[in-house]
This record gives sequence, C-alpha cells and structure tokens, in this order.
Amino acid sequence: MAMLKDRSSVPRYADVTEKKAVGATYTPKVLADFVAGQIRHIFDEFPVNRPLRVLDPAIGDGQLLISLLDGMTQGPELDIEVYGFETDQNALNAAHSRLTKKFPAVSAYLHQIDFLKFVLENFGVDNQGLLFASEVPDTYDLIIANPPYVRTQIMGSHQAQFISQQFGLSGRVDLYHAFILAILRVLKPKGIAGIIVSNRFISTRSGAPIRRALIERCTLRHIWDFGDSKLFNAAILPAVLLAESGNGHKYGQPNFTSIYETSQSPKATAAKAASPVEALSYTGFVEVEDGRRFFVQHGKLSTGGKAQNVWRIATKTTESWLATVNAHTWKRFGDVGKIRVGVKTCADKVFIRSDWHQMRKDERPELLRPLLTHHIARRFKAIESTTSRQILYPHEIVQGHTRAADLSLYPSSKAYLESHRTILESRQYLLKAGRAWYEIWVPQDPSAWDKTKLVFRDITEEPTFWIDQSGSVVNGDCYWMVSNSLEQTDILWLAAAVANSSFIERFYDICFHNKLYAGRRRFITQYVELFPLPNPDSDIGKTIIAAAKDVYASMPSPRTDKIMRELERMVWRAFGLPMEKVSG
Repeated sequence: MAMLKDRSSVPRYADVTEKKAVGATYTPKVLADFVAGQIRHIFDEFPVNRPLRVLDPAIGDGQLLISLLDGMTQGPELDIEVYGFETDQNALNAAHSRLTKKFPAVSAYLHQIDFLKFVLENFGVDNQGLLFASEVPDTYDLIIANPPYVRTQIMGSHQAQFISQQFGLSGRVDLYHAFILAILRVLKPKGIAGIIVSNRFISTRSGAPIRRALIERCTLRHIWDFGDSKLFNAAILPAVLLAESGNGHKYGQPNFTSIYETSQSPKATAAKAASPVEALSYTGFVEVEDGRRFFVQHGKLSTGGKAQNVWRIATKTTESWLATVNAHTWKRFGDVGKIRVGVKTCADKVFIRSDWHQMRKDERPELLRPLLTHHIARRFKAIESTTSRQILYPHEIVQGHTRAADLSLYPSSKAYLESHRTILESRQYLLKAGRAWYEIWVPQDPSAWDKTKLVFRDITEEPTFWIDQSGSVVNGDCYWMVSNSLEQTDILWLAAAVANSSFIERFYDICFHNKLYAGRRRFITQYVELFPLPNPDSDIGKTIIAAAKDVYASMPSPRTDKIMRELERMVWRAFGLPMEKVSG
C-alpha cells in the first residue's frame, strides 16, 4: 500500500529545498548501501517493533529507503511502514514509483511538505528554542537521511534567522543543522539514525551547536569522515553519523573513521579496494580501482573535554604525538596576538583596483593604500609586484575609534566615490547599520596596519605565512595578526617559522583536518589561534627567530632554500619530535 499526500498548499520556508543547484544532491547508491548496512547492523541488536516505522525526511529519488529496505525485507517478512517528506513533487513521484514497484507489500506514506515544518507544527519548540522532550506518537524506529545543504546566504537572512530561532542555532547556519536536530527529535527510544551530512560541522565554529546537541541528545555509535573521496558529483565533503536515541553513552567514546586522498607513498604495498567505501575495511594506505590513493584511519572521537569543541580522530599514535607537542609548548598563537580576517568591502570593483596609476594625478583618490592579497602570498616574504593592487580606504582612527573619513578633506576621493554612489548605496545592510554610504563593510583596525604584521592565506595546500612591514592593508582573502606586545616583534618571526613548517601541517591534520579538495587546508582564526609556540627565550627559540629573519633578508637567493631546510628541522626539534615527511 502506498499513499502520496500533496500538501503543497502549506507555506514553505522560502522554497529553500527546491534550489536544486545548491540544496539537493541525491545520494549515490554505493553510499546509500553503506549507510543502510550500518543501520541494519545496529538494528539487529534491538527487538523488532511491529509495525516498524522507517523515515527519510528528505526522500529525493528514494535511493536511501530502497537501500535500507533491500536488506530488511529478505527472510522473515517484517511489518514495515515507510514515511518520506519532500518538497519537490517530481522527485516525490519518482520515489513513490520506485518504492511501490520494488516493495509492493510495504506501506509507504509520502508527503509533499517540508520536514522541518512538519516537526515544528507537530512537536513545537520551547521558549529557549529547544525541541520539547515529551513523547509524541509520530516518531520513528529507523531514520536514514541525506538532508539538503543550503548555506545562510542562499536561504536569505530572514529564513536563516527563523530557522536559527526555532532550533536554537547561531552563527552561519546551514539547513542540514536544523535537520539533524529535527531528526533527533522524532527518533523513537531505542531508535537508530544514519545521517549523511557535510563534514564542515565537525571542524567549524558554526557547527558547534550541532556537535554539542549530538553529544548531549543521543548516543553516537560511529562517525565516518569521507573527506575528499568524491562520492558525490558536487563540492560536498560528506560525513556519516550513526546515532542511537538517548544520551547514555553506554558504549564509551564513539568510533571515528576518516579517509582522505594522499599523494604520500607508502613504505609497504598499499591495500587494494574497489572504492573509497570498500577501503574503509583497511587501515593505512589503500589504492582504489581508479588509481587514487587514500589514507584510512580508525580511532575514537575526541572532543577535548567539551561537546562543542572541534571533533577529531584520536588514536594511540596521535595522542602520544600531541602529548609530546604540548610538553614543549610555551604559548599558543592566540595568546600572543589577536588574529583578524582582512577587510571586506562588499564592493571590491569600486574600492580595489590595480590600475589607479593610470588615472590623471588630479583625479586619483588621496585615500589609496597598498593592499595585500593572496596573489602576492609567499612564505616569509611576499612577492614584489609592479601591478600591485591598492584599496581606497575611507577610514581613520580618531581618539582610538575607527570612523569614516571626512570626505570634504579629500576632494578626489569624494568625487570618485560619488561617481559610484548608486552601487555603494545599494548595500542596504550597511545603511541600516547606521554607517556612511561610502564605508567599506569590515574596515578592521587602521591603527594596526603600520605595525609589523604576520599575514597568511586563507585557503591553500601548504601554509603560507609572511611578515609585512610595509604598512599595507590586508584584504579579506587573508588573515593577519600583530603582537600584543608591539615592541616584541620577535614573537611574529617565531610564529612565521612554526606556521610555515611541515610540523604545523601535521599538527593541523591531527587537530582540525578541515581539508578541501586537492589537499587544500583552511587557515582561519579558530585553527591558527591554537597553533603552538616554543619558548622564544630558549636557545632553540632564539636560533629559530634568527633563522627566520635570515630567510626573509636573503630572499630571493640560492642560500634561502638551505636556511629554510635547516629552519624546518629546528622547528620539529623545538617540539621534541623527529622530522617527518608530510604531504597531502
């Protein structure tokens, strides 16, 4: 028996999930089969409820339910009821057709309605934005899900705020964050959920509420980080969560498995597997049929003692390694300086150009300043360019506060900005914040630009940190820091040496492992502020500082590479470790 319920007349949250280009990425069969198999394995530990209620809250083309039912309807027949929610009528029709054709004896109840709306209407929220804990009949024994991935900027601020308020979220909300919380709400006692999500929530600040909710509201059995395995035909790095209702944590620390592509060559022959999913049966280097090589790790989930902390995989090897690093750590980057992102104009074509010099001198804005961007990034010392970008920077410091510059004092700057006033005034969010129409959105602290700075790229395969003494403004594609004690700039030279080393790549991969495709890492505040520093007053600390300055002064020259190789060895030694080969 199958029923299709059309509730398209019910208002939806801005039809967010119908934005197929960003929200809906249907699950490939190999991953659907994997998640379904994990659910069935745990399900075998529990007594069977009749009828068994199974849910996919974002059913798409139905592949997840088909994979789950395939293994459950073999042998003694179960009394199964299948429920699905989907806003796309065409997808719902396809799922309905597939299910009824393959499993005619299964009762299927499919609804064209937003799952989040269903949860809010039937379960409600309390005044703290957390879902009620009372039992409601419409809950499910098994849930298998691949929620839509839709970032805040796609949803729009109004809808993002609504979802945040209803589900107790904060920061840069993604739609799948709310789906996870809603799924936990409708899971029966002793129920099991297998959820495919973006792995971003594991290691980003915006994912902290979800990490905390998962630890506090359910018993996680296993987390799989599929990293850059490219299981989806989209820019999604997936993870799989296997959760049991209730937060008894009777199994101890959840199991954690990760798989990432690597260019590193194994010392012994790598294991062979047909696919990244099959590679999970091994540990270490595994080569799949298409020639890619992966590194597979199995361990336990480590939260550093706080549920909302970045999640990482803990093994005996990594814990021993980190213990040695911690024993040789003097302070962290965040202890010696505040890390900031660069300026964000929200109108780069107006404010940032490389052709200002082509203007007539009497028309050229007076408020131009040199700009550091990722285009000139290089370790220790930026590349000198004859076509460097400059920024029209209409801010100044008055009595310790940043404010918009008085344009009447800068007639050429005023004339130029007036010629682009229509574009600049279209930034309504800036005007609503009580700001002047010609300001840049995030001006940062102009009083610090002239100080010695450590600047670094946001997204890069290898860490790229350099010292800037030019007084330049830092663009929003980079981050920067100055020393809290401005007379102690040697701290920045020490930080540059540590941050540019293969040691920090290894540290990053153990502690954060927020890798994108092609082995690229994200160097952002929440990670870099935790980078360790050896004691700058120790003999090796002083030697590292001197060598870092020598690298800077010698660039470019034949001796630079030699100094950098020695500096690399010293950084490893400063943390009590033998030098390792680290690659993607």
